[in-house]
Amino acid sequence: MEKYLAASEHINWQHPEILVLAAQLADGAKSKEAIAKRCFEFVRDKIKHSLDYQLNPVTCKASDVLHAGTGYCYAKSHLLAALLRANSIPAGLCYQRLRVSTEPETFCLHGLNAVYLVNYGWYKIDPRGNKPTLGFADFCPPDERLPFAINHGGEANFSGIYAEPLPLVVSVLESSETYLDVKQNLPDIVE
Repeated sequence: MEKYLAASEHINWQHPEILVLAAQLADGAKSKEAIAKRCFEFVRDKIKHSLDYQLNPVTCKASDVLHAGTGYCYAKSHLLAALLRANSIPAGLCYQRLRVSTEPETFCLHGLNAVYLVNYGWYKIDPRGNKPTLGFADFCPPDERLPFAINHGGEANFSGIYAEPLPLVVSVLESSETYLDVKQNLPDIVE
């Protein structure tokens, strides 16, 4: 589990602002599960999805996401992993491959998280943010409430739980100047 607790360049949970917020979210909680739920709800509800809100800057590092208050799904998952790890809760990154359009048929990766809960094992959560056109993302183990269902050929839930973001995701986020640049270059791979 050590790699799912580690600090890194993009999941920089040892950053002072992340440590302060992580402590605030944990204050008074009676269990690690309760802390995990608070962290999830904070990122889901308080950090705006860059494309939904048409916001810049493009963020990647967890501390930058917190500071800017915005990020694509990938960046939001980096912040959630950092907040969980700052509270000694193992957390990883997960990906789905989703269809973006049919003419021509194109796909992109979607970033979400897995958290290790003692009573349930690895549990997937999606802090992307809710909106009327998506399924409702929630934290209610053991049921996973993810907003995107796999409905079309070519779509997939990747099986891996990654300790670090995929290099392709980092490359797109770090090379993009605006949220529109990311939208035009959404990462995609086949597992």
